[in-house]
Amino acid sequence: MEALEGFWEDSTAAAKIQKEKSILSQAVSKYEKVKTMFDDFEALCEFADDGDEESLTEALSTFDQLKNSLEAAEQQALMSEETDPNNAIVSINAGAGGTESCDWASMLFRMLARWCEHNSYKYQVMDHQDGDSAGLKSVTFMVTGDFAYGNLKSESGIHRLVRISPFDSNARRHTSFASVFVSPEIDDTIEIDIQDKDIRIDVYRSGGAGGQSVNTTDSAVRITHYPSGIVVTCQNERSQLQNKETAFKVLRSRLYEKAMEEKRALAAEVEAGKKEIGWGSQIRSYVLHPYKMVKDHRTNFESGNAEKVLDGDLDGFMKSYLQWRAVTE
Repeated sequence: MEALEGFWEDSTAAAKIQKEKSILSQAVSKYEKVKTMFDDFEALCEFADDGDEESLTEALSTFDQLKNSLEAAEQQALMSEETDPNNAIVSINAGAGGTESCDWASMLFRMLARWCEHNSYKYQVMDHQDGDSAGLKSVTFMVTGDFAYGNLKSESGIHRLVRISPFDSNARRHTSFASVFVSPEIDDTIEIDIQDKDIRIDVYRSGGAGGQSVNTTDSAVRITHYPSGIVVTCQNERSQLQNKETAFKVLRSRLYEKAMEEKRALAAEVEAGKKEIGWGSQIRSYVLHPYKMVKDHRTNFESGNAEKVLDGDLDGFMKSYLQWRAVTE
């Protein structure tokens, strides 16, 4: 067809259109599934009104499925930003507090990893630094799957834990902080300009387990971006070239998210109570003593089942965040 002439000559534009087509196709497929389910429900209700008990049972089961499908469709409809369908790059960093905060960072990593497993997302650790005696000082990992970023962006910010410390021989209550930063994986359809003069690349010997070639060669890579102050590292691949490519991917992702945050902050200057992501402005509190409660301070969504939340039950928090964003932005 004449309209398609030259379509594949611009591979970047073609990839972007193919990506949009895939997202739209998924949306149409979900709509058709919900519509079919609704039609079935109506038919079963008519049979149930005529006294068919088996149809009543099926109608109740179909209603539950319809309700869940509608909620899932509503949540996806709220993810309308350009990068929401992308993979996500997640970084967790322990705050001040030594072992307590490192253990808390490790708990957050487990929580997000469990969420990935529950929702059929794959994740791969790109860089990590163990705590001195327990837990993690930092970890960066890639989450792969449709709308990974759109879901996980709700987790960006400071997470606060209150509990009886397992590391305190006097069993005192401690408060710990850790930060989570989520950015979208940026593909070639979005241009991020990184000048050679603006970066410094250092290579060094990787630490931790991973085999002889990991520990005896200068394969780890650190990239410092002077204008933004962003520093990224990658040491999980055996090849220095692979680590460099991964580090650049993380840098491009963080630069994009930084630009978007600045844009959102500028647009929200007149909004009262809107907080910048930073130490001292926690987005969520996890209280394990003297009572058990997890509360999001932006949306006021809360759960009394802290253990379930820490085991990856985050869907309620994610949906309430998307609804809150739709109202406040």
